[in-house]
Amino acid sequence: MRKLLLGTTALAAAATLSANAALAEVSIAGYYEWVYNSRSSQIAANDGSSFDKDSEIAFTFTNKTDSGLTIKAVSELTADGGDSGIDDQYLSISGGFGTIKLGADDAVGEDFGIEAEDLIAEEAAPSVTSATISTDTDIAGVSGDDNKVSYYLPAMGGFTAGVSYLTNVNGVGDHTEYGAQFTTAAAGSTITIGGASSTTDTATGTADTDSQNIGVKIVSGPVSVILAQSQYEAADEDREANGASISYNMGNGMVLGAYTMEAKDTLDAGEEYAKSGVELAYTIASGLTAYVTVEDYEYKVGTNSDITAAADRLNDSGTNSKLTIKATF
Repeated sequence: MRKLLLGTTALAAAATLSANAALAEVSIAGYYEWVYNSRSSQIAANDGSSFDKDSEIAFTFTNKTDSGLTIKAVSELTADGGDSGIDDQYLSISGGFGTIKLGADDAVGEDFGIEAEDLIAEEAAPSVTSATISTDTDIAGVSGDDNKVSYYLPAMGGFTAGVSYLTNVNGVGDHTEYGAQFTTAAAGSTITIGGASSTTDTATGTADTDSQNIGVKIVSGPVSVILAQSQYEAADEDREANGASISYNMGNGMVLGAYTMEAKDTLDAGEEYAKSGVELAYTIASGLTAYVTVEDYEYKVGTNSDITAAADRLNDSGTNSKLTIKATF
């Protein structure tokens, strides 16, 4: 009798585990990048060539409840020359009400903002260490992968939107981020307008950090075009960046892109940054792609008062060339 009871209990436990396993879907994805970078610069410390690498493994657990909710848990492991360990780690709950995301992940601005560089996979941002200016058209001063709560509205036609919020005990560093996109079809093309805005609270008596981005993306057959602008305001910072990019899918696994952007800081007269470049992406095989990116850049320090050491007040210009081999799994 005791053996029968133990056997029945074991079978019941196994059945329960099997049922629970059937409810959850587990997926593992990842990528590995190997990079060769060559930079010609007026500054000797920045002139030369180097190798780099980057990799990530993402574990995703998905469960659908009887009530119609989709519950997802994601953990991402990263490994590169300067960063290794857990990257994104969050829980999301989705249903007819939209999606709630809890944990360490990018805020909504990364999902809804459109920057000119979005059509370019491997652009760089060569500059000098002490430069304080935008080097792309994305929103700046964002919360990154800090622990936060985000809410995404359910899609309504071509409109989607969301909000993220991060808080600290003393209120300093509280961060709020909004984003929205609208997509429509017109004359055989697909047009998407997107924007994002972020605000970070600072200590009493000091200026909050604010940033905005707005962009439009037009896709017509094999051609895609993006126009974008961003702004960033903080203590002694009033930056504006404008950019544009275009890409053409030539077929046979080849995509050619070109881009340009320029930025200035009106509070630091004469501080400017500009870059323009081209990129060729070639799909060698399924899951294996090579990118060749070449860009020219120029940085002018102007009257940047954030740089106190005369030895760091350096102008720079040059060319940055990069070869990236990326495998996705």
